[in-house]
Amino acid sequence: MRVEGRSMAGAGINDGDLLIVNRAKAPRPGAIVVAPVHGERTLKRPHLVNGRHWLVPEAEGYAEILVDEHVEIWGTVVGVARRMA
Repeated sequence: MRVEGRSMAGAGINDGDLLIVNRAKAPRPGAIVVAPVHGERTLKRPHLVNGRHWLVPEAEGYAEILVDEHVEIWGTVVGVARRMA
């Protein structure tokens, strides 16, 4: 999956990077996941706070996303690759 945007730059994932996503691997605490939100895939860290599910970015200027209790995790990021100029 090709990254579009900078919401995970704090985790070392940049716009244009190529992600390796394992769709069979369940996310562990601290994992970075791909989840569909409003018909688009987003890349964030899932957090459960007071029974509420949040998808949390790792860059300034991006908002946390509150999702319902049935959040679908499309896959867990297991690697990242980028082209060196």
